[in-house]
Amino acid sequence: MTGPDAGHLRRTASALHSFNRFEIKYLLSYDEVPRLREELAARMEADPFNVRGGYPVASLYYDSASLRYYWEKIEGLRFRRKVRVRAYGERHELNDDTPVYIEIKQRVNRVTQKRRVKVPYLLARRLCDEAVLIDHLPEQRPFLEEVMGLVEGHGLRATAITAYSREAYLGSDADLGLRVTIDHRVRGRDRDFHLGAEVENRLIIPPNKAIVEVKANERVPYWVTDTAARLGMSVVRISKYCQSIEAHGMAPRSVFHVPTEDDYSVHSKNEASASV
Repeated sequence: MTGPDAGHLRRTASALHSFNRFEIKYLLSYDEVPRLREELAARMEADPFNVRGGYPVASLYYDSASLRYYWEKIEGLRFRRKVRVRAYGERHELNDDTPVYIEIKQRVNRVTQKRRVKVPYLLARRLCDEAVLIDHLPEQRPFLEEVMGLVEGHGLRATAITAYSREAYLGSDADLGLRVTIDHRVRGRDRDFHLGAEVENRLIIPPNKAIVEVKANERVPYWVTDTAARLGMSVVRISKYCQSIEAHGMAPRSVFHVPTEDDYSVHSKNEASASV
């Protein structure tokens, strides 16, 4: 491998990773988060990256001018997907060399599939923003060509960012493959698409709510659904990406939208603009 990107690649590239999982999402009041945390800690291992109650996650989503991927989700297509670049860690620490993940997350019937490769941030943006095939390992080529094909074929462009703090718990023994995450302070923005930009994100989930995601390889254990029922957790069909799109007035609020106070002010501004 040669070229200006080769040094970046040698330091941070990884082979293709893929995951197939069933997912259930819940909304949980912050008042109940300590109880859920106790239940999970008694049965699962805390993710080693749960430093100071969690770790930062930020995702840059790509979509077409017509919001093709947004509408595939809203319309509930049996096969749908999203392209994103995901970074872990504090945004002020992100630079061109920081390892990030280029991901295709897709839904096939009830199964969620995620495929991704790890590359330096500079190369991720080069592929997704410019449709340039970056230096790669041999086993990464089909995936990277698929991403490039989607960028070119669907006219993808940076569309929205989501960010939050995540706690994660991992199952073992009989619950091997189980993963439960608690996402706090879920925020988003519709501009300034550098993941390291020190700009303000707005809340896209009510500040008194957390999103809990339960992911399992085959089935969700009974004790998880029982715990959810006892804590009054509400099953939701929510997408952080779609939530950000709607919260910023880029599409009408759907029946799946969870409103925040800011949504009403954005909605009022849009109505006022339309009446002028």
